[in-house]
Amino acid sequence: MKKRIVIKLSGRVFGIDNVKVLKDYAQFLVKISKVCQPIVIAGGGNIARHYISHARSSGADESTLDELGIEISRLNAKLLIYALKNKAYSHPPTTLQEVRHAVDDGLIVVAGGLHPGQSTNGTAALIAEKVKAEQFLNATDVDGVYDMDPNKYKKAKKFKRIDMKNLKNMLVQEDSVAGGYDLMDIVALKIIERSKIKTRILKANPKIIEKAIKGSDVGTEIILPSK
Repeated sequence: MKKRIVIKLSGRVFGIDNVKVLKDYAQFLVKISKVCQPIVIAGGGNIARHYISHARSSGADESTLDELGIEISRLNAKLLIYALKNKAYSHPPTTLQEVRHAVDDGLIVVAGGLHPGQSTNGTAALIAEKVKAEQFLNATDVDGVYDMDPNKYKKAKKFKRIDMKNLKNMLVQEDSVAGGYDLMDIVALKIIERSKIKTRILKANPKIIEKAIKGSDVGTEIILPSK
């Protein structure tokens, strides 16, 4: 059986101007599917944030906003499934059980969100746990974890490795409203920790993701407690 690699893809990949980018990802996934089985979780990105902010201004509650984000992430997943043609499972699974069945087919599986109250990062970690993935790659808009926001501060330093405790402390300050999570969230970290899932946060770029799958030290590796 091929090793299973879970890849959480930033919602930005599915942006309106990114038709070529999506095709590049599809080609890349087909190529690496010869050596591993990719399970991709699509983020909602700016399109989800657009819908969420509109609905929030109309007074929708947070769980409704989460459901809206999940719908958008599943539409994003469908775009990638269409680009993959017959190499992908035919639709985004909507439960963990369905994810497991889909993975057993041996095709590339592309999912969106699953449950309200959970970011797509949390969903990706749960899926990695469920399918016993060899590695979880969180492909984001930044190329790793920094000590401060690299988009705002030029002095920001990137961590090659960061231990779980430090990362948790950094994330406690983060936002948990619908559409707000980016790098990782506490739910995702708890799952990674309890199941000792090898995890790396890296730039959403096919070449960089391929390097990580082949064992290169790219992005930021999360160091798990040894106990």
